[in-house]
Amino acid sequence: MDQKTMYKLTYGLFVLTASQDGKDNGCIINTAGQVTSEPNRISIAVNKANLTHDMVLATGKFTVSVISEAADFSLFKRFGFQSGRTVDKFEGFAGFSKGENGIPYITEGTNGYLSAQVEQSVDLGSHTLFIARVTDMEVLDDAPSATYGYYQSNIKPKPENTGKTQDGKTVWRCRICGYEYVGEELPEDFICPICKHPASDFEKVK
Repeated sequence: MDQKTMYKLTYGLFVLTASQDGKDNGCIINTAGQVTSEPNRISIAVNKANLTHDMVLATGKFTVSVISEAADFSLFKRFGFQSGRTVDKFEGFAGFSKGENGIPYITEGTNGYLSAQVEQSVDLGSHTLFIARVTDMEVLDDAPSATYGYYQSNIKPKPENTGKTQDGKTVWRCRICGYEYVGEELPEDFICPICKHPASDFEKVK
């Protein structure tokens, strides 16, 4: 079975934001879509390791900002390459406004947002699936929505194609976020500390 077949699926990219007890936070997700039109409902799947997941679970509210092709890599670094448990992702960031639900929506590198109220959640093991009623939404820009393939080809920096460190150690790179693990063998149970993907999403850099 070829695990790389999963990469043939088309994904959008989104900034999921939530607020709890005066704290705003957000993370990058690639699973969001409309599930019913009457009433208008969307679903999102969020990794349980993310602080934003816990905030959505506790408050039942969230906003999804749709990342566009106008986004640059700094947006992904801010919301996807660091943890809200240790940093304030909104510190020094001006590219957002507050929606009617009090949650930030991202205005920099996005083309629209949807705010929603959770109606149902499903435990999926590593993730929770939230099904929610849309409470507000606006188009922000005409730029096309960014797909995961577009991110890989046009936004994500191209790393140097070297499989050894200066002292000769082997490098394994996450295909999803670019995190690099140094070691002769990558443990089978290794989980990327940045995007939480498993060892099967790492490749030995050649």
